[in-house]
Amino acid sequence: MALHVNKSRLHNPIKLNPPQFLASLFLFLIILGACLLKLPIAHEESLRWIDALFIATSAATVTGLASVDPGSTFTLFGEIVILFLIQVGGLGVMSFASLVVIMMGRKISVKQRVLMQEALNQPSIGGVIRLVRNLFVFSISIQIIAIFFLSLRWVPEMGFGKGVYYSVFHVISAYNNAGFALWSDGLMGYVGDPMVNIVISLLFITGGIGFTVLVDLWVSRKWKDLSLHSKVMIISTFAINIVAILFVYLFEFNNPKTLGMLSGAEKLWAAYFQGVSPRTAGFNSIDMTAINPDTSLLMILLMFVGAGSTSTGGGIKLTTFVVILFTVAAFLKGKEDTVVMKRTIRNAVVYRALAITTISILFIFAALFIVTYVQKGESFMIILFEVISAFGTVGLSMGLTPDLTIIGKIVICIVMVFGKLGPLTLAFSLAKQTRENIRYPDGEVFTG
Repeated sequence: MALHVNKSRLHNPIKLNPPQFLASLFLFLIILGACLLKLPIAHEESLRWIDALFIATSAATVTGLASVDPGSTFTLFGEIVILFLIQVGGLGVMSFASLVVIMMGRKISVKQRVLMQEALNQPSIGGVIRLVRNLFVFSISIQIIAIFFLSLRWVPEMGFGKGVYYSVFHVISAYNNAGFALWSDGLMGYVGDPMVNIVISLLFITGGIGFTVLVDLWVSRKWKDLSLHSKVMIISTFAINIVAILFVYLFEFNNPKTLGMLSGAEKLWAAYFQGVSPRTAGFNSIDMTAINPDTSLLMILLMFVGAGSTSTGGGIKLTTFVVILFTVAAFLKGKEDTVVMKRTIRNAVVYRALAITTISILFIFAALFIVTYVQKGESFMIILFEVISAFGTVGLSMGLTPDLTIIGKIVICIVMVFGKLGPLTLAFSLAKQTRENIRYPDGEVFTG
């Protein structure tokens, strides 16, 4: 009996749409990182596969949650692997691949431009090559400058080699909003140090504001010439950071385990650093296991909102949060259009913001349900803090990460990937988009 083979299937491999391709590429990066971290030359202490996968996922998603202590567990090779994952994950797998193609002198195809458009969350493929070039030039320049200033602080303290290396590690971690530190207590040893606080915080604020805003600032130079997105990001970032700093200072002022025992200047530095950190980076200069419940609730909200679009951070994004707020305000005022700074926001953007937020809440609820079930005896607030931190790719923890069960670690890994790639990227990669050519009659549904 003859065996008939469908040759068309052999010559036509499975085609992936841009979201599916990006997700696959990102998962490949994580698996590669886990395999490299599991090598004997990468770790000094024993390392389980689940922990290698967890650290690789946390680094590639620039989160910073660590199931083992990076500083004592990994060798220099292992730490370099983590840095590589952070840098590639922070600036984008597709952006790195495109840069290699550009450096080789080859042309970028239309398909590759579409992938870059999806990865950088751009409205069109026009200008994506220029954006990638500017992204790398700006990012590398900022990091070199920051390494110089941190070296001035740490070389006299640690010696030249170690001081420069620690500067490089923490600059890459901070700029990419990863939050990995080589000290087991984070940056608590430098809670009142002006140089460390300023350099590290400026790095993750810059990385979290979004590449399109940075490029816009570089090109436009004047406030009136900036795009609406840039203006909204700058104003809202400044406003939310000020509010967060004031509330952290107020909530933790008399807490003897955090700000209470610090001097006046150290309290200000600690409140500033911990106020601006939760939306993007996972660095801590105070003991996160000892913060008050009101502070943890504030940080949960900040982590859920997250950083800027096309930034190295996660969350639903600050601009998404702003659009929803203005949409609610417009509804309460009886207006049909959402208006921000005398500009009408298209309905498609409003729908996108609502979709992002709704999908995120549903996903977080599902993850929270599973982690709460497998982490018997743990405080719900601590579990909620962990899940939201993973979703926002922040990396702050109230001490739960090392105690996660295997299932708990797997769920948190999935949440970190979800937070990094974004709800719509994963939704589009799973759903088959169709266009409706039929307009149905109106129907009435009572809400509220």
